[in-house]
Amino acid sequence: MVDEKLAKELIQLANADRLLREDLAQKSALGKGYHPKMEAVHRANAKRLCEIIDKIGYPGISKVGEEASEAAWLIVQHAVSEPLFMQNCYQLMTMEKKDINLAHIAYLYDRIQCFKGKPQRFGTQLTADGGIYPVENKEDLNKLRLGMNLPQLTKRKLETVYHVDELKILDQRDPDYTIWRKKVGWI
Repeated sequence: MVDEKLAKELIQLANADRLLREDLAQKSALGKGYHPKMEAVHRANAKRLCEIIDKIGYPGISKVGEEASEAAWLIVQHAVSEPLFMQNCYQLMTMEKKDINLAHIAYLYDRIQCFKGKPQRFGTQLTADGGIYPVENKEDLNKLRLGMNLPQLTKRKLETVYHVDELKILDQRDPDYTIWRKKVGWI
């Protein structure tokens, strides 16, 4: 049975995140490092989601409905200053994958890998120049994507996949990003 109260709260938390992002974007305040207001919202949302998880487990579709489960995933995706939280949520999601949008699991796996400076599996994460961050297995990428409810990439888009050998170069493009990843515990 869907917990309507928790569902509404999760959706509100995700909407607050989106609204702040839109506001900061309109003020051209994004793209210059992790904005402190954005980080504060992400940390507060992660803290609340952690409390919800302690109460009901990971908020899958059967527990909070599809929209609220998507909101929970957005909160996890944006909790970039909380590596352990993100990784724990990934583990919970994989244990309950029948109740989770598989694309959410794929996106979260890839995001975690990229923050760690490792190749992703499903090609969901892009580089600053619009290329695809290196993947574990480019030859089977579209097959893997289809298995996670992700659309296939066109041949042209597949050509933008960076090679695994380029990981160190990509990660060294922005020294502040590397400092931040070390500070919060990704590397």
